[in-house]
Amino acid sequence: MDQKILSLAAEKTADKLQEFLQTLREGDLTNLLQNQAVKGKVAGALLRAIFKGSPCSEEAGTLRRRKIYTCCIQLVESGDLQKEIASEIIGLLMLEAHHFPGPLLVELANEFISAVREGSLVNGKSLELLPIILTALATKKENLAYGKGVLSGEECKKQLINTLCSGRWDQQYVIQLTSMFKDVPLTAEEVEFVVEKALSMFSKMNLQEIPPLVYQLLVLSSKGSRKSVLEGIIAFFSALDKQHNEEQSGDELLDVVTVPSGELRHVEGTIILHIVFAIKLDYELGRELVKHLKVGQQGDSNNNLSPFSIALLLSVTRIQRFQDQVLDLLKTSVVKSFKDLQLLQGSKFLQNLVPHRSYVSTMILEVVKNSVHSWDHVTQGLVELGFILMDSYGPKKVLDGKTIETSPSLSRMPNQHACKLGANILLETFKIHEMIRQEILEQVLNRVVTRASSPISHFLDLLSNIVMYAPLVLQSCSSKVTEAFDYLSFLPLRTVQRLLKAVQPLLKVSMSMRDCLILVLRKAMFANQLDARKSAVAGFLLLLKNFKVLGSLSSSQCSQSLSVSQVHVDVHSHYNSVANETFCLEIMDSLRRCLSQQADVRLMLYEGFYDVLRRNSQLANSVMQTLLSQLKQFYEPKPDLLPPLKLEACILTQGDKISLQEPLDYLLCCIQHCLAWYKNTVIPLQQGEEEEEEEEAFYKDLDDILESITNRMIKSELEDFELDKSADFSQSTSIGIKNNICAFLVMGVCEVLIEYNFSISSFSKNRFEDILSLFMCYKKLSDILNEKAGKAKTKTANKTNDSLLSMKFVSSLLTALFRSSNEFMRYAVNVALQKVQQLKETGHVSGPDGQNPDKIFQNLCDITRVLLWRYTSIPTSVEESGKKEKGKSISLLCLEGLQKIFSAVQQFYQPKIQQFLRALDVTDKEGEEREDADVSVTQRTAFQIRQFQRSLLNLLSSQEEDFNSKEALLLVTVLTSLSKLLEPSSPQFVQMLSWTSKICKENSREDALFCKSLMNLLFSLHVSYKSPVILLRDLSQDIHGHLGDIDQDVEVEKTNHFAIVNLRTAAPTVCLLVLSQAEKVLEEVDWLITKLKGQVSQETLSEEASSQATLPNQPVEKAIIMQLGTLLTFFHELVQTALPSGSCVDTLLKDLCKMYTTLTALVRYYLQVCQSSGGIPKNMEKLNKSKSLNYTGEKKEKPAAVATAMARVLRETKPIPNLIFAIEQYEKFLIHLSKKSKVNLMQHMKLSTSRDFKIKGNILDMVLREDGEDENEEGTASEHGGQNKEPAKKKRKK
Repeated sequence: MDQKILSLAAEKTADKLQEFLQTLREGDLTNLLQNQAVKGKVAGALLRAIFKGSPCSEEAGTLRRRKIYTCCIQLVESGDLQKEIASEIIGLLMLEAHHFPGPLLVELANEFISAVREGSLVNGKSLELLPIILTALATKKENLAYGKGVLSGEECKKQLINTLCSGRWDQQYVIQLTSMFKDVPLTAEEVEFVVEKALSMFSKMNLQEIPPLVYQLLVLSSKGSRKSVLEGIIAFFSALDKQHNEEQSGDELLDVVTVPSGELRHVEGTIILHIVFAIKLDYELGRELVKHLKVGQQGDSNNNLSPFSIALLLSVTRIQRFQDQVLDLLKTSVVKSFKDLQLLQGSKFLQNLVPHRSYVSTMILEVVKNSVHSWDHVTQGLVELGFILMDSYGPKKVLDGKTIETSPSLSRMPNQHACKLGANILLETFKIHEMIRQEILEQVLNRVVTRASSPISHFLDLLSNIVMYAPLVLQSCSSKVTEAFDYLSFLPLRTVQRLLKAVQPLLKVSMSMRDCLILVLRKAMFANQLDARKSAVAGFLLLLKNFKVLGSLSSSQCSQSLSVSQVHVDVHSHYNSVANETFCLEIMDSLRRCLSQQADVRLMLYEGFYDVLRRNSQLANSVMQTLLSQLKQFYEPKPDLLPPLKLEACILTQGDKISLQEPLDYLLCCIQHCLAWYKNTVIPLQQGEEEEEEEEAFYKDLDDILESITNRMIKSELEDFELDKSADFSQSTSIGIKNNICAFLVMGVCEVLIEYNFSISSFSKNRFEDILSLFMCYKKLSDILNEKAGKAKTKTANKTNDSLLSMKFVSSLLTALFRSSNEFMRYAVNVALQKVQQLKETGHVSGPDGQNPDKIFQNLCDITRVLLWRYTSIPTSVEESGKKEKGKSISLLCLEGLQKIFSAVQQFYQPKIQQFLRALDVTDKEGEEREDADVSVTQRTAFQIRQFQRSLLNLLSSQEEDFNSKEALLLVTVLTSLSKLLEPSSPQFVQMLSWTSKICKENSREDALFCKSLMNLLFSLHVSYKSPVILLRDLSQDIHGHLGDIDQDVEVEKTNHFAIVNLRTAAPTVCLLVLSQAEKVLEEVDWLITKLKGQVSQETLSEEASSQATLPNQPVEKAIIMQLGTLLTFFHELVQTALPSGSCVDTLLKDLCKMYTTLTALVRYYLQVCQSSGGIPKNMEKLNKSKSLNYTGEKKEKPAAVATAMARVLRETKPIPNLIFAIEQYEKFLIHLSKKSKVNLMQHMKLSTSRDFKIKGNILDMVLREDGEDENEEGTASEHGGQNKEPAKKKRKK
């Protein structure tokens, strides 16, 4: 039969073929076809022949075709056919499909759809035919019966697609079905159907099947619905990530983790690559992605960002067109996130309303962590983002060449957080990805070398962390580091020191790098620039500290220890130690040459030798001999000659120019410290060794010399140095300059000798007499200098020179002196203050161990204990009543010291605060150690706070004329910094708040500065406890009461909530303070409204979503309205107060403007709510009603009151037009809202008249004439003459 069909088909006309086919029974043809195809014979030719003999022009032919189609589809689906035959059959069916009439196409499509819905497909091969059928259907113009109605071909197609997408899809055909639609011409609505269906299938599929589906969706998105595709993918993976993190963190104790971490990350990586590839082909998709994530940010930066979307954005940065946009988006998100965090932490009001959530910074670090799973496409973006954050938000302020680093607590500014985040991103990326290490190191070094003028401490810290992490790994990049060494002589000294300290671990593992550095330093030693020579000294000293010689004492203070796992090179093996010895002695030779250079270079050397000895004790001999031979040049060996030092030799005269050649005081200081260290550390270990004598010859010599200098200095008079009162100390003559230099040298020498004698005194009486004599010599000179400087009106006194006493000695001296109250004690306290100030400004102090944070901390604790005892046991009032001294009393100096120490400890030693407070407790330490551990920081702080509260109460109980304003200010500052350590939820905090509030309520002082600091303390406490609006309202009533009303006929009742508000302090002090607080509250409310708006714009428009959407926001809305209601009362009081013109009125108008802008924002939010939910929910209507009653009831008088305020500040009218505009905007949107919500919100409103800014000459003249008159009269005139003054009011057109 098949042969016959084929032979008939070969004829030119198909008539016979048609006749023959019609004679066959129904099942014959289909059976024949089945047998042929299954046997693998040529089914294609047979099929062509059948189609030829079944033209669609005849009904019989059409039906035959229809049966053949059904048969073929079943055959293909059965899976019995060979692949080639199945493909051939499907190909033929595709070619012939468009000949079918419409109704049959609909039938065929329905067959497919029911097969999909019932899940009866076997291998899905036949699905390739469906797009052709749908496309053919869309081209049919005639009307087709579909269901109960009649539709065109296009509409039929739409209905079929709708039916297909609303049915159930078998998991295994999802990808095929989605891919099928790319061949069908679709309208935007149809694309949306398909996309929604495919996205809803994500959760039902295996993780591995999702990437191909995403790929098909992205191909489909070129037809439309790009936004839905991206949103769906991002939302799905963000949710999956979140669920995965919860499982990992063990919140839910699941027996089985649903997805292994590695698999999830690999799938995410593949999908990101698919999306990036799609964006390269279709830029519209990229624009849609950026737009989608930007919109999500408007309300809340965390809404749309998740680790997945951040990783996607970072990968998109590889596309040039989107790079800047995306990095900019991420940068602003990071800073916005930190700003939100700062705002939240500063306000208890917001903390109660907004739940704590994850921040962008943690998400980015999570991306770095996830990128381990071969996300190479993300790394480049991460590195760029890290550097952008570090470049944009690095430290700006420079003091003494050292950037100010604040404490690691969260009070740091968002910029500093962002910079720190940048460094963390780079460090973590460096640890994970080998291929990018070289680039990161290169970029960091480039910045260090090229940005010498701007602060680069953050880059040096990063470099230090990188080197610490992997010194051996970095050996491969050593060429980059040695390249940077070539620029050392051009870099600032501070940078050189920190750079060398950072790369120091590398020098231990790489000999070539060390040799290269030494060559560079040797060259720099003889460079023309002074800075280069100082850098050389700094570099050599660092090397001496870190390359230990065999036999050196072990030191626990090594600056950077290397982890054992990292460095398998044993730096301290015998060979290395011997090599180190020759190496160090070579360096010592180079350094000896520095002793003939300028004073600054020598000074660096003297300051560095002590640290070298402490780290490398075997060099003691060499160092001490060098110092001894240097001292002998300036020492007068004859025991009866006075003075004992040749000061002339220390001064260099070149023509008219006189300068210091040898900093003799620093040389002696260095000798004294090295000697003390040698005696305490080395000598006890040498007991019983034979070569002791020659080794110790230098130490006995030095001891004798210092002893002799001490005795002769005590005997010397100032005349011996030619520095008595009659000497010339002016800065304009060469003699004067020389005398100044000599005077400072002598004072320095006295200080060094005081410390030397104290250290060897063993508390003997004679030694203390010597010390006091030396101090008298110092004091005489200091007084003369101060006196001369006072006459010359220039401060060249003590301020310019740092004290040479070490911090450790200062703390010991204070402890020894703390019961006395003489000049010596004052001097010791002053030096302690100087050291603390130095620590605050630079992060370290001068003198030995000045760079060692632990030692500094120990000394700080000791100093604080003494100052605290001295201040609390001898109050200022007692001390001052005794005798009036010049300058501050010692107790006041102690208090100043305490204030500086408390802020320094919070700045640099935040983690050690518990330890610091424990050190201040003077109780018996031994027995209470254990119990001590349980006492919290808050309890310890509260104990200290009580001491200062008592002192402040004593001060306030004194008479107004005896009130010591400086002390009160210092006390409030101390209380402020201590109160930061209290836990806001603790009873101690509440106690502190009520105590401060009580002080403000009961004490009236006219001192504006004291009032300001006390009020600031009150506000800072109040904000951490609850919202301050009620407090603001009370204060505004007090201000109104004291200053009176603008309308002079109105008598204002004095409320007197806070006694601290009085005529002197009400304006501008308190007024400006409350306005700035009100501004902060408005900022918070504004932030909340923006957040709500963002939520509304993101709500889906479905019925159930909108009905439930408003529920969680109710408490927030209620809180906003309460805040604004109370603030209006507050502004209402101030607007009616007779404020003095100037800053108060300006700020008030500016804040009123903000108030109206915030009100407008709230009204616009409600407009949005109306649009999305079709009306304001019932409770919102009530709130809205009360809002308009609240606001507008008070607003009625406002325009009039504002107008009067305007008249009073006619010359300062800048803020007024802005305010009028803000009011009009508010009214405009309120009218809109009334129409939308069908609630009359305007019933209590008096519409403001239209504005008219004509300049009226007659009024202007009048005002100018009245200018000189008394302000009160002007106020009255402006009120009564209002009709003449104000431009004619016009009625607003309805």
